[in-house]
Amino acid sequence: MTDFQVLANEMLTEQDTLLVRKAREALVNAYVPYSSFRVGVALLLENGMILTGTNQENAAYPSGMCAERVALYSLAAQHPGQPILKMVVVAQRTNSSALAPATSCGSCRQVMLEFEQRQTTPFEVLMLYTDNEWIKASSAQSLLPYCFSKSSLEEP
Repeated sequence: MTDFQVLANEMLTEQDTLLVRKAREALVNAYVPYSSFRVGVALLLENGMILTGTNQENAAYPSGMCAERVALYSLAAQHPGQPILKMVVVAQRTNSSALAPATSCGSCRQVMLEFEQRQTTPFEVLMLYTDNEWIKASSAQSLLPYCFSKSSLEEP
């Protein structure tokens, strides 16, 4: 079951717009010599801090990292235990100034879910769906129904 809204640009809140701007500013730090597809993430933490992350590619493709996981792992290393309220994901092709529609991959959704479960409260996820529409999910869980989780590993 998914729990999300599709919002036009003008329906974004002031907070959403700030996070989109922060994620967009982070795009300059993406390392994308192979795909030329930059991804930036902004995390709003419960204490008001905003952390960002960008995708980092590598010639040995599996060694690269998506922006979502860069931001989340950075949070765990630098601010352990600080709850996430919201995550915004943006993307841009290097030959364009416009944002490109992009949603989080399955691996990132799995990591997002684990972070959400660790903090025991959901966090919103905002991603560009079309040129002027955003998907706002009420939780990471809603983006990954029928998920594999810690409870899947427990013996009955």
